[in-house]
Amino acid sequence: MAGPRRRIPVSALALTLAGATVAGGLTACAAQPDPGTVTVLNSATDTAEHSANQDFFDACAEPLGLRVKQISVPADQVATKALRMASSDSLPDILELDGSELSQFAETGGLRPLPETGFDAEGFSDSAVSLGSYDGVQYGVARSVNSLALIYNTTMLAEAGLEPPTTWEELRSTAAELTGGSTYGMAFSASPNADGVYQFLPFFWSAGGDEAQLAEGTGGQQALQLWKDLVDDGSASRSVVNWNQQDVNDQFVSGRAAMMVNGPWQVPVLSAQDAVDWAVASIPVPQAGQDPVPPIGGTVMTVPKNSDTERERNAGAILNCLNSQENQLAWGERVNNVPTRAEAAQAYRKLHPKLAPFADLVATARSRTAEVGTRWPMVGDALAGAFQSVLTGRATPEQALNRAAQQAGE
Repeated sequence: MAGPRRRIPVSALALTLAGATVAGGLTACAAQPDPGTVTVLNSATDTAEHSANQDFFDACAEPLGLRVKQISVPADQVATKALRMASSDSLPDILELDGSELSQFAETGGLRPLPETGFDAEGFSDSAVSLGSYDGVQYGVARSVNSLALIYNTTMLAEAGLEPPTTWEELRSTAAELTGGSTYGMAFSASPNADGVYQFLPFFWSAGGDEAQLAEGTGGQQALQLWKDLVDDGSASRSVVNWNQQDVNDQFVSGRAAMMVNGPWQVPVLSAQDAVDWAVASIPVPQAGQDPVPPIGGTVMTVPKNSDTERERNAGAILNCLNSQENQLAWGERVNNVPTRAEAAQAYRKLHPKLAPFADLVATARSRTAEVGTRWPMVGDALAGAFQSVLTGRATPEQALNRAAQQAGE
């Protein structure tokens, strides 16, 4: 359930979906599907996740006289599976995508705006609506979402007489004080892929960085400098350039990091171990009083266009049920993610005070594609190149962002 789940070969997919649309819509009726079965393509290959999904699908489908069949493939194969299904006019009734992928699919014209399916889009958080929207139109809905927070070793901070840092200055000084022996004060992922980019965004955006104009302003440079300072101070390992988010969690659980940036998908592992006492705090910001701006992550359920409007309405009815306040809260608790209905999110916060910072951070989070849309994969790669070059000493922050702007085609 991590935020950045996969990258997709969108060019071939866009051509296939656009061609299918021109030919008469993305129909899912070529194979004469069972009218009482709603098909869902998702990445729930994990047995527990697949079963949990099916429990919710069945509970929603049975009162409607319907059945739900999941077609689950590995996350990095969802796009190619959708491409093959589009080519044979057999797309599912519900297509579940990573939120960062939605714009690539919506641009083809092959997704149905959710309100046209009978879906009730009222009562969702602004960040969640943004995650499921393209060009101002909502095509997808997330049952729950995630973001990033600062997770810290409560024992280490208490023994050092320290509080969780709230500003960048405090982060740097606190990390330095907590560094000693085999323990670094801070851990984060700076890998040259989606994990590293996802972890860089809270610092980039909170400083005023603009992904549409990477070389403009000083916010991006300041965020890069902060990461460089943490590594140069010895407060963070130089190996962060190779660590993914799971590696970061491993460092924390083993006691080799006193603080880390990570998401709620790590909660099951953190809760299952008893070597480290941990708590969650907000992401530190450049100056006291500012709101952190982390990325919002998660999957969104969409409805591919279908010449059979009854199938689209059945899909909309399933989505309405899945996204009731009660079901969102139950699902959020099941996967340690924050519900997207505002009232359900508040209920989640009260029921799980230890994870409340995640709920608060989701409220100010942003979608990665909100500003640059289908250009996000190129922008994300450019950002990854920027922090990799700075952390390995190949470029200054200014040089790195100038190159990133060129790479992103600005």
